[in-house]
Amino acid sequence: MQSWRRKSLWLALLASWLLVLLEVFPLLHLAVPTRPRAGAPQGWPRWLDAELLQSFARPGELLEDGPQPPQALRGGSCNWGACFDTSKCRGGGLKVFVYPAAGPVSETHRRILASIEGSRYHTLSAAEACLLLLLSPDTPTGECDPVPPQWDGGRNHLVLSLHPAPCPRTFQRGQAMVAEASPTVDTFRPGFDVALPLLPEAHPLRGGAPGQLRQHSPRPGVALLALAEDRGRWHMAGTDFSACPWDGRCEQDRGPKQTHPGATLPNATFCLIPGRSPDALHFLQALQAGCIPVLLSPRWELPFSEVIDWTKAAIVADERLPLQVLTALQEMPLTRVLALRQQTQFLWDAYFSSVEKVIHTTLEIIQDRIFGASAHPSLLWNSPPGAILALPTFSPSPSDFPFYHLQQGSRPLGRFSALIWVGAPGQPPLKLIQAVAGSQHCAQILVLWSSEKPSPTRWPKTAVPLTVIDGHRKVSDRFFPYSALSTDAILSLDAHSSLSTSEVDFAFVVWQSFPERMVGFLTWSHFWDEARGGWGYTAKRTNEFSMVLTSAAFYHRYYHTLFTHSLPKALRTLADEAPTCVDVLMNFLVASVTKLPPIKVPYGMWHQEARPPPLEPGGPGLRQEPQPAAQNCINQMAAGFGHMPLVSSRLRLDPVLFKDPVSVLRKKYRSLEKP
Repeated sequence: MQSWRRKSLWLALLASWLLVLLEVFPLLHLAVPTRPRAGAPQGWPRWLDAELLQSFARPGELLEDGPQPPQALRGGSCNWGACFDTSKCRGGGLKVFVYPAAGPVSETHRRILASIEGSRYHTLSAAEACLLLLLSPDTPTGECDPVPPQWDGGRNHLVLSLHPAPCPRTFQRGQAMVAEASPTVDTFRPGFDVALPLLPEAHPLRGGAPGQLRQHSPRPGVALLALAEDRGRWHMAGTDFSACPWDGRCEQDRGPKQTHPGATLPNATFCLIPGRSPDALHFLQALQAGCIPVLLSPRWELPFSEVIDWTKAAIVADERLPLQVLTALQEMPLTRVLALRQQTQFLWDAYFSSVEKVIHTTLEIIQDRIFGASAHPSLLWNSPPGAILALPTFSPSPSDFPFYHLQQGSRPLGRFSALIWVGAPGQPPLKLIQAVAGSQHCAQILVLWSSEKPSPTRWPKTAVPLTVIDGHRKVSDRFFPYSALSTDAILSLDAHSSLSTSEVDFAFVVWQSFPERMVGFLTWSHFWDEARGGWGYTAKRTNEFSMVLTSAAFYHRYYHTLFTHSLPKALRTLADEAPTCVDVLMNFLVASVTKLPPIKVPYGMWHQEARPPPLEPGGPGLRQEPQPAAQNCINQMAAGFGHMPLVSSRLRLDPVLFKDPVSVLRKKYRSLEKP
């Protein structure tokens, strides 16, 4: 009897071990990949989202199979310190000289040249250039341009190609940096080369299409996955997406097919993109659509990976673990999905939506290497509005910019500087000076004298310092970053502006809560004119507005730096030639950076009744209706920006108890209700 029991126990033990071997071993085979071969691309995933690994990966596996050190580079051992002479960049910063093309210029080259020539980096002299840029040929004949005479082994050179170059022989790149689309990981030199996105042939020069994400959270009925296929096509996965892995063999229909370009972008939460280089074009499509890219063992370097934190917008997974990856995506928290999708939209708009942004991002990365410790911190690259619009020459600290107070839980402190622009006929704004100087928040008053008449020798005594600056008879002078402006907040005024002290105080308090936006009193609104086939703007009172006049407005002093050093010179010249357009240009600039409308605060009707008659276009005063001759400037500026950046608003901020039927003594800004 005991012998029979002993045999039964052994049989049961053997049967249980057999079941374990038959059922569990395949799962372990999927979860623990084989050791990667020497010289082969990395196998175990370079996961960018460690949160997804917690459900099926053990900590020991991550330590054992983490990212491998970079292999020996075929292009030599060049790095930034050894192969770039930064001494040529001292004084003037990054200046770029572009070699002229040896033959016919393609449309792609024209777009690159236009984006560089309109930037602050361009120079016409190779002698004063810090960086010599050579455009890689993209002619269908596959011919190669000759090596330029100043090649010098490629030192301080950048070879740039937005598309895979058909030229069978690129230079022995030596000490030259290479900026190319979707470089392979085995030829890319981290910290020296620059990885570019693979752009479609018809990518716009500037502006570009906005992101297509309209619903951050997945909606019922919308596919969870989009599978990238050849020729820019997409397939939507069905509900049982685990039955359709990315190897092309599906056990059921994967749903409707979508193609691109010329068709709808993928309408899904996650976009599975194989790691082959031709699939790099799908990556930009996914970003624009707000579809979280899931890169399956990519063999190409992610664009601008030196500065962009792709852990906030994309996922890199192992293509050999389909079931685990799909399960992890399905179980991802909605808060994480929302954060990833929002970041895809920011990155698309900041760095990838136009050729101009791609080129400027490339040059900004190189300039950051030159600046070293004074370069952009990671926060500026990976938070709106992006590093292109956060100039390091202004400040290396994020707290000095108007965009990052919310992330840091702070608000601007201190007081404001009043900048009063005096043009024709050159009358000193004595009453305005007294009203502004009476504000408890005023730190100083600067009078920008741009009249042909000489400035008075005597000015009224005020409780704050008063400084007179000689202008150059140009309206754009009012937006120059004068060193005398010592505060973050600027109150921009015209000589004929009329404001009370209470209005100034309340507007400044409002601005402190919205330091990245313009806060003003008089407004204009833009509209699309069907009859003229273009944009127009008006000062007529409607239920919405999109611009505030800079003749009485608060804004951050950083916008003076952007106006002078970031805007194309052609747009600033246009504002000087049609001075009423300077309000439009400044509002365009702020709206393009913030993607937000300005803020309107109360402005007494008695000011408008006492205002002098309208002067010629561009004359001083609180300008009201734009003149017909200046109406076309809004279309020229929209063309210069590549899109219409203005955002309309129906909001006005009033003080608490404003016009409420309570005692006047209980109201803080009681003079705002002056009858």
